[in-house]
Amino acid sequence: MDIVQVGEAVLRGKSKLLTRDEILTPPIQELITRMRDAMRNAPGVGLAAPQIGVPLSVAVIEDKPEYMKDIPEAVLTSRGRRPVPFHVVINPVLTLHPGTAVEFFEGCLSLAGFTAIVPRAQEVRVECLDQHGEPQVIEASGWYARILQHEIDHLNGTLYIDRMLSRSFSSVENHVRKWKDRPIEEVKRELNLDVES
Repeated sequence: MDIVQVGEAVLRGKSKLLTRDEILTPPIQELITRMRDAMRNAPGVGLAAPQIGVPLSVAVIEDKPEYMKDIPEAVLTSRGRRPVPFHVVINPVLTLHPGTAVEFFEGCLSLAGFTAIVPRAQEVRVECLDQHGEPQVIEASGWYARILQHEIDHLNGTLYIDRMLSRSFSSVENHVRKWKDRPIEEVKRELNLDVES
């Protein structure tokens, strides 16, 4: 399944909410399965329905332990990154907890080959429905909170490039070569990001 890339109108629209009855229909259940498979095949840690060209308020999330095996423990700790089992969020309502925004490099399957520093809330609350149409409340922090914010942005027509520190925008190749696993403050100094507000 193709993941649509930046420039497609579906990535900039507001997604349609689903009723519980709609969620339980075979087409929506099949959509969830297709999204899960597309996310895993990419591979990615999240995917929103608009990213496969479907303007519905559905996202899938999963951060597998094997995605973290080559990341130094200190980096995982600084990001607050821990495994997250597969789950579905439908019609999510996001509440950002007050506090300082945390900055890290972020990428997107719909902006293949690029990354940038994006400020995000450290802690969030999400009220949503799951794949069975049941109400859920998610309290998340660290990298999981970042994933939720990123995917919910997709459902509202927002991409990380709308929130990024624009001077940090980089190809993934250059990021891996120069910035991977370096402290964000060090990267910001080297890129002279103190001039960006």
